[in-house]
Amino acid sequence: MSERRPRVGLVMEPKGIDNPYNHGAYLGLERAVRELGIRGRVLTPAPKEGFVPSLSLLARQKYDLVIATGSLAAPAVDRVATGCPETRFAIIHVAHDELAHRPKNVLGLAFSEEQAGYLAGHLAALVLTLSPGEEVISSVGGERVPTVERWIAGYQAGARGANPRVTTLNSYTDDFLDPVKGRSVALSQIAKGSRVVFQVADACGLGALEAASEHGIWGIGVDVDQSHLGPHILTSALMRFDVAVFDTIEALARGTLETGRTSRFSLKNGGVGLGTISAAVPSSFKAELEDVRAGIIAGKIPITSSVK
Repeated sequence: MSERRPRVGLVMEPKGIDNPYNHGAYLGLERAVRELGIRGRVLTPAPKEGFVPSLSLLARQKYDLVIATGSLAAPAVDRVATGCPETRFAIIHVAHDELAHRPKNVLGLAFSEEQAGYLAGHLAALVLTLSPGEEVISSVGGERVPTVERWIAGYQAGARGANPRVTTLNSYTDDFLDPVKGRSVALSQIAKGSRVVFQVADACGLGALEAASEHGIWGIGVDVDQSHLGPHILTSALMRFDVAVFDTIEALARGTLETGRTSRFSLKNGGVGLGTISAAVPSSFKAELEDVRAGIIAGKIPITSSVK
């Protein structure tokens, strides 16, 4: 008789699988189905329904691992996991100690966003030397949540590491959905001399990248590779949900999955990084970025995770 294939359920934020924030998790599950032979199921709750019914359903059906996406799911994972101690859960983008009851059957999957942010900021400061203008770069944050702060803190530190004279502007839209707000904030930064805009505001940030394109300056994408948006994209600061999901399912398949802790995804294990870098970037800059990356991995470049 053949061995039973592990079953893994993925519960996504209501934005669906095409949303950049969710899409990586879906790709990780898809790859696990393809390469590891597991059985996967994706549930996307309706906004008003919340996460509890979907998580509870998969637990009742005795799935081997139930993965939830994003901090909005944290209270539901905490509640359902506490009530279903036999089921193993993982939550993407949340550390285990951020859960109120810290259930022993939950694995937190956290990311070192500040490391990828540092590389993006370093590159942003370098490209200012390619054309005349003020030494100013900027970031457009969504809501003031820890992950947004880590991206921005890394970006500012990386820029200062490349050029201590650089001015870093930062503003928040207090929104993750409305591109008009992102555009408006970016336009005010461009008016103050910004020549590179880093969007850290999900769909709202697409408006910021649009403003960069209209004014002929660089934009930096976030979460996923956004180079498809046009030649104005300098690079993207990536958070590899696909790597986190695949690695976690691979541990399950091997029998080495340990819950009750946090698994951290960083430059070292490929969990964060940069996406496609514009062809306009000189190879000497790319070589410098490789050195910086190696320095971060070796612990020689400490990075703060709080915004200056």
